[in-house]
Parts: sequence; structure tokens; C-alpha cells
Amino acid sequence: MKAIIVDDEKHVREAIELLADWEKHGITEILQAEDGEEAVALIREHQPQIVLTDMRMPRKNGTELLTWLYKDMPDIKVLVISGYDNFEYVRHTLRYGGIDYILKPVDPAALNEALDQAAKAWHQDEEKRRLKAIRGIEVNQMKSIYMDRLWTDLMIGSGNKDQLIEQIKNWGSLPDHVDSCFIAATSDMHFDKGLLAKYRNRRDLLAFTLINICNEVLNLKGLAFRHMDMPGVIIILYWEEVVPFSSILHQINDGIHAAIHRRAHFGVSNRSRFPEELSRGFQDAEQALWNRHLLGDHGYIHSSLWVDSSGSRPFMLVSYEEKFRLAALSANIKQMEYIIDQWLKEVRERGVITPEHLRRWNLEWDWLQRHWTEPEAIEGGALPEEDAEILQGLPSPLPLDDEGQISWDTWKIEMIGRLQSASRVMSQLHSRENHIIHDIARYLEHSYHEEISLQDIASRFFLSREYISRKFKQEFGVTLSDFLGRLRIDKAKILLLNPQLRIAQIAEMVGYQDEKYFSKVFKKLEGLTPNDYRKEKGCRLDFN
Repeated sequence: MKAIIVDDEKHVREAIELLADWEKHGITEILQAEDGEEAVALIREHQPQIVLTDMRMPRKNGTELLTWLYKDMPDIKVLVISGYDNFEYVRHTLRYGGIDYILKPVDPAALNEALDQAAKAWHQDEEKRRLKAIRGIEVNQMKSIYMDRLWTDLMIGSGNKDQLIEQIKNWGSLPDHVDSCFIAATSDMHFDKGLLAKYRNRRDLLAFTLINICNEVLNLKGLAFRHMDMPGVIIILYWEEVVPFSSILHQINDGIHAAIHRRAHFGVSNRSRFPEELSRGFQDAEQALWNRHLLGDHGYIHSSLWVDSSGSRPFMLVSYEEKFRLAALSANIKQMEYIIDQWLKEVRERGVITPEHLRRWNLEWDWLQRHWTEPEAIEGGALPEEDAEILQGLPSPLPLDDEGQISWDTWKIEMIGRLQSASRVMSQLHSRENHIIHDIARYLEHSYHEEISLQDIASRFFLSREYISRKFKQEFGVTLSDFLGRLRIDKAKILLLNPQLRIAQIAEMVGYQDEKYFSKVFKKLEGLTPNDYRKEKGCRLDFN
């Protein structure tokens, strides 16, 4: 805190400075002025919280200083220190917000008590001002959200049109004479990855910044608002005709560049009837934005009149699925780069690429990688952090440069990153698959004598029957049923060497409840019946 002592006598100012316990009251800077005129200049420059003033001074006296403070600096707390026990002075002090009236010679206890009151009063008022400011910010935020919701509902045709317009007008966001407007759309998805990284957890702040710039330029000639159902999308309405809409958008872009060192891309529609054609106009503007040409310099304002004249549809990323998958399985960076270079070369040769193409390919990437991998099969269900985001299908920034155009280097790096992530996950899955299939094999080796079904195994290992059958055959080259059958017969062959055991007993001991079926399986695998096997081995049953 700061304080200023105002008195035309220097020794009085110095005495007051010595008598007060400034540190106790949180005052770290003390200024001095010899009259009210000098005090006003110092107060304007240094913004002190407390003023201690005499009443009788040359030029501007104490009563005049009090009056000025009351009108121009009402938050400052004032203590009067005077040698005159004058009722009018006291009354003026109280009327114009003074905290206390102290008589000279100054009593240190009275001075410090008054300073304590002044400091506490200032802190209390400051807390009230802080809370009021917070409430003001909250109200403005809620108002902004409410207005964005009203405009979004009006644009998409949700709710009663007349009621929505009436509510918007009540908030002063729409003039009475509007019957048509131009519509523009922009989206934070058309900024580069570097900028989006800065606002990764503050997407609303980026939107707030852009909207404020838009509305400052529009200056009641239009309005900018967030599309509440499409995060990151900002819509601009312009209902005046004096200044061309393109000129307004260029001015907005100059403001955006000054604030965030980037320029936004805008899709624009033709003039639309208000409010009947708002929805169609927005669709046209959004389509123009997402279908803008990313090869070459086409400016920042894009009309829905632009048409792809190449006559070719963008090919599907899935047409490269097998090449990408094999490259990922190879875990070889050179092979990944080679395949990606092939893809990018083919895209470049087609001559047309739009943000919509990039968005579609991103979705295809997500589908491919979910198709290649089965994250739920990974032990614990956890993926490496760098891979989890990719496999969860989170929205990915487009590979754009700081001008909002295609960045081939960025795109290549992102695609290599995707293949490397897929490679790590697929390797992990493959290792886990082998491990769990061998776990199943060990389970069969220990439990062959029990009645076992494929459904029992599926339930025990939390995998589907189809998955187990497919992976078991891939790993061991035989079906699970054949594996179990061979295991049981091998155990039976050992037991058959004991002449004290009957065939029926042996069948039951290796998991067969039916002796005839056991004999059938045995003969199929060994080429002779259990009895014949026993005879061949020279085993004779002794009943004595």
C-alpha cells in the first residue's frame, strides 16, 4: 500500500512519517506534498490508498482536496490532521468520506489507530470490488453463452423463431430493420497445429479472442457468435451494405493477425434473407470453408461458388490399407517413409486437396487403426500414452502451415507417427496374443482330464470363442479340439501301459465319458484300438 502526507510544514510531515508504524499497517511507500495542488499531481501519478492531510494550506487547501478526492478518487481513504478544532472542518471531513479527524500535536496512538481503521476499510472495500468484478465477469460470460445459444437456435431453426428474435432484441444484439445479411463461417480447425497447441486446454479463450475482434470491427453493423453445437466454429452475420463484406473480413483478419499472429480463413455465403435463410446460408459458408483449395494461394475469403473442376473424387485412404498395415508390421521406418511418400505423391498428382479431404482421411485413419488393433486384448487395457490418443479417435489437427495451407512435411511426419504408433500397438498385441494362447495351451495340459468346452475356455480367459479358435490355429497349426484330442490320447497311451487299468477307466481319466468314443478317437490318431495298442506293447491284464 501507499500513503501520502499533505502539509505545508515540512517538520510536521517528517514528524508524522516518524510517528506512524507504517509496516504494521502494510504501507510500504510514503509520499509527501506541501499543499493540495502538489498532492493532486502525486495522487494521479502514484495512486495511493491513504491520504493524511492538513486543512489550512496555500493554493489548494484541505477542504478543496477532500472535495476533489470524494468526486475523483472515492476509493482513497482520508485522515485529516489539523491544528484547528473547528466544527465546520470536522463536518466537511465526515461529509466527504474522511475516516478520522486528528488534532495536532499528533498523538502516536491516535494516529496509528486511525491508520489501522483506514487500512482495514480500504482492504474491505478492495475485497468488495474484487468480488463485484468477478460477478461482473461471470455475468458477462453467462450473457455471452446465453446469446450464443439464442443465435445458434435461431440459425438451426430450434424453438420459436419470433420468440428467439424478441429475446435477442431485448439484449440489444439485433437492430429492428434487419431483413437480410451476409454470413461467414470460420473454425479453429483451420489453424496450424502450433497455434492449437498453445490453446489446447483453452479453446474457449481462442474463440473469445476471435469473437471480440470480430465484434469490435463490426461495430453494431453485424454480429459474431459461437455455434454452440459445433465447438470451434464461429459465425459472422453482417447486415449493413455501405462497406463491402469482404472489406470487413479483411479488417477482422488484420485484427486477428495483430492478436495471435495468424490469419483466419472464412467461408462466405451470398446475402440471405433474415432469418428465413440463416440455416442455408451457414451451410453454404461452412461448405465453402471446408472445400477451399489448399494448393496455391487462394486468399482467406472463400466463396461457395468455387467448384472442384478436376472431375475426380479423392481416392480412399483404405485403398492403401494393406500397404500401410504391412509397413506398420515391418516396424521399419524406411519402409514406412517409402509407403507414405507413395501416398503423398498420388495425392499431389491429383491436383485438388481440401480441408474436407483431410478431415475424411483422418477419420479413415482412425477406422484403419481400430480395425488393425484390438486394444481390449492388451493386458490391463492400457496403451502407451502416445498411442492411446490416436486409437481413441480424438479429433486431430489438420496438417496445415501458419497460413492455413497444406504442409506436406507436417503431414508426412504425422503419418509416420501414426504408423509408428500402430506398429507399437500391433507388436504389443501380437506378443500378448501369443502369450495368452500359450496360457490356454498350458491350461489344457493341466486340465485335459476335465470336461472342457470352447465356451468354458472363452469365459475363463475373457475372449470370444471365434478369437480363440482363430488365434490357436494360427499359433499351433491345429484346431483347439485337435490339440486337446492329441493331448488326451498321449496321456492315455501312458496309462495303457498299466495292465491294472481298464479301458473305461483310462477313458474317464483322460476326459472321455464314453469308452466307445475314446476308442474311436484313439484309433483315428494312432491307427489301432486301445486294446491293440496294449497288446502291441506287450501289456497283459492280470485278474488274479
